[in-house]
Amino acid sequence: MSTLFPLRVRGAGTRRRGKQLVGPINMTWDGGGTRVVLGPNGSGKTTLLRLLHGIARLHDGEVIWASGTKAAQNAQAFVFQRPVMLRRSVVENLMYPLRLRSVSTGQARQKAEDWAVKVGLADHIDRSAPVLSGGEQQKLAIARALIGEPELVFLDEPTASLDGRATREIEAILNDAVASGTRVIIATHDMGQARRLAKDVVFLLHGRVHEESPADTFFDAPQTPEARAFLNGDIVE
Repeated sequence: MSTLFPLRVRGAGTRRRGKQLVGPINMTWDGGGTRVVLGPNGSGKTTLLRLLHGIARLHDGEVIWASGTKAAQNAQAFVFQRPVMLRRSVVENLMYPLRLRSVSTGQARQKAEDWAVKVGLADHIDRSAPVLSGGEQQKLAIARALIGEPELVFLDEPTASLDGRATREIEAILNDAVASGTRVIIATHDMGQARRLAKDVVFLLHGRVHEESPADTFFDAPQTPEARAFLNGDIVE
């Protein structure tokens, strides 16, 4: 049973150099399944994820986690669009978050090896992480986020530059995580991926939430002309 939810966001916003990046944001989430944040480029998807995770400064409003902010942040992980690799081997990258939590070296290595198998990196376990392919690095980044068993994982366009095979593999990893009880918030512009993964959708435009609804409702009967245009492949400004 998750202690993070419900999540309530009330009038939240962030600025940079006087420019409003997102906000005011009002939304709620009960934490079930996978929530997909959709919107055209420049709509504020990445900034919204960073704001919720606490790595973008909250200038206005509030982000209210049921568990409280500090406990929520300790139970979360974030996967960036461009994977951040430690200049270490695959297994050492996987061990790193466990060692930060004082897990013994032996236990951390065993768990890291198990996760390398799970995400298809068993044959690369002793390779330097920075020399892996883009798809392999993204699988490693996701495994490193999940290995600590967070309650919630944020993912920012995790398959944006990957081919179909790598995308399928990563989506399978995420589906397995959700089936095991992990909550996922993913920002994507890939409509097919959104349809495959989403339990519910937040449609973002100009830094504001235009729609927040179950996935079936959003894709079958969007409520705003902007969302309908976006789903039709039109340019939304």
